[in-house]
Amino acid sequence: MAIDEERSVSELRVLRNYINGEFTDAADGRTIEVVDPTTGEPYATSPLSGQADVDAAMAAAAEAFETYRDTIPAVRQRLLLKIADAVEARADELVAVESRNTGKPLALTAAEEIPPMVDQIRFFAGAARHLEGLSAGEYMEGLTSFVRREPIGVCAQVAPWNYPMMMAVWKFAPALAAGNSVVIKPSDTTPASTVLLGEIIGGAIAELGLPKGLFNVICGDRDTGRLMVEHHTPAMASITGSVRAGMQVAESAAKDLKRVHLELGGKAPVVVFEDADIASAVEGIAGAGYFNAGQDCTAATRVLVHESVHDEFVAALAKAAADTKTGLPDEEGVDYGPLNNKNQLAQVAGFIERLPSHAKVEAGGHRVGEKGYFWAATVVSGLKQDDEIIQKEVFGPVITVQKFSDEEQAVSYANGVEYALASSVWTKDHARAMRMSRRLDFGCVWINTHIPLVAEMPHGGYKKSGYGKDLSAYGFDDYTRIKHVMTSLEG
Repeated sequence: MAIDEERSVSELRVLRNYINGEFTDAADGRTIEVVDPTTGEPYATSPLSGQADVDAAMAAAAEAFETYRDTIPAVRQRLLLKIADAVEARADELVAVESRNTGKPLALTAAEEIPPMVDQIRFFAGAARHLEGLSAGEYMEGLTSFVRREPIGVCAQVAPWNYPMMMAVWKFAPALAAGNSVVIKPSDTTPASTVLLGEIIGGAIAELGLPKGLFNVICGDRDTGRLMVEHHTPAMASITGSVRAGMQVAESAAKDLKRVHLELGGKAPVVVFEDADIASAVEGIAGAGYFNAGQDCTAATRVLVHESVHDEFVAALAKAAADTKTGLPDEEGVDYGPLNNKNQLAQVAGFIERLPSHAKVEAGGHRVGEKGYFWAATVVSGLKQDDEIIQKEVFGPVITVQKFSDEEQAVSYANGVEYALASSVWTKDHARAMRMSRRLDFGCVWINTHIPLVAEMPHGGYKKSGYGKDLSAYGFDDYTRIKHVMTSLEG
C-alpha cells in the first residue's frame, strides 16, 4: 500500500514515491514530516527526493513513452476510463486521505471534488479520440499536406497544496490522453492523496498491460521540483503554484527551451452594480470567497461595489461571514477547514496586521482556536486601490470591499492588478454584462455567479497569472505538438 495502515495510531504514517510501478523510499533515505493542518502536529513522513530519485523517475517515464506514444487513441481512452472508474470506486478512501492531507471538510470534499475529478478524467478520455487539425489537401500544386498531432514526451508536473488530488487530475489526465508519460510532484505539505493516486493509476496501467513507468509520483520540496524542471529528459514542465514559483520554472525551462504550462496566482475582481440582487450576490460571493478557506486562485475575494449600494452590501456580507463556520473535517455544518500550513497562517495574519488606518475589519480578522491553522471568515472595507491587500494575493478566507462610482472606474479598479485569472460581474443589465465581459482583462468572466468550472471550458489566465489552459480541448492541445507532413503526388 502507498500508505502504511498497519502502524499504530501513535506512529507516523509512511508515504513513498511511486516510480516505475513500485513504491520506494528516497534513495538516500531522507524524509519530510507531513503536518496535519487541523492540529499543527506531524502525522506522516514522505520522501525528500533528490537527484537519484528524479533520475530514476525520468528514466522510467522516458522508457514508457517510447511505447505509449504509439498507442492508438482508443487505448488511451480505455486507460483513462479505468482510472475514472477506480477513482469513483475508491472515493471514500480518497476523501479520507485528502481530508487528512488538507483538513478539508469530509462532506464537502466528497461532494465538490470527487464528482468533478471523475468527470474531468472521463472528458479527457473522450478528448483522446477527438484530434482536430486542418484537413489534408493540396495547398500547392502536385503536393498533398496534412497535419499530425503528436504527444510531446515526458511531462514534469508540479501540483499545489490547495487542491492536491484535483490539480493532479488536471495535469495527468490531458497528458496521458495525448500520449505522454508523467512524473508528478505533489506539494511537500500535501503528498498523501497524490501518492494514493499513484497506486490507483498504477493498477489501471498494469491491468491494461501498459508500460509501468507511464505515471510516476515523486515527493519532495522545492529543490526536488527544481531538479525535475532542470532535468534534461522532460519536454514539458507544468506547474500550478505561486507567481514566484512560475517565474523560476520559466527561467529554468528556458535553458533548454522546454515547453512550459503555468497556472499561477489570482486576484479575482467581483464587480457588483447597483441593480444587482444584493442578497443573491452576497450569498454567491461569500460561498465563492470562503470555500476552501479562500485558498483558490479564482476565489471571490476582491469585491468592487457601486457606491449607492456599498453600505447595504457590506452589512449583508459581514453577516454572511459571521454565519460562515470553520472547523474540523467531521464537524457538522462546517463550511471550510484550516489554512494549509503555518506559513500560510502567518501570511494571512500579516495582511491583517499591516492593514492601513483607513481600512475597517467588518467581520473576522483573527485566528480561531490555538490548535491548527484556522482563520475566521473576514471582511475588510474602506480600502484604496493601491493598498497591499488589494494588490497582493492573500489566499485565505478574507474578502475585501471597495466602492466605485461608475462603470469606467469599476473597469479601471478591476484590471488594476498584476493578476488576470478570473472575474465576475453582478448585474441585471445584459448589455452592461456583455461590455464588462469584453473589457475585463481576465481569462474567465462569470456573470451573476462565481467559481463554477466545467470540463468542457478552458481555465487559465493572462499577465502574472501565467499561460496555458487547463481543462477543455484547449488544455488537451497544450499537451500535443503539431507536425506538418507534405508528400509529392508524382512519386
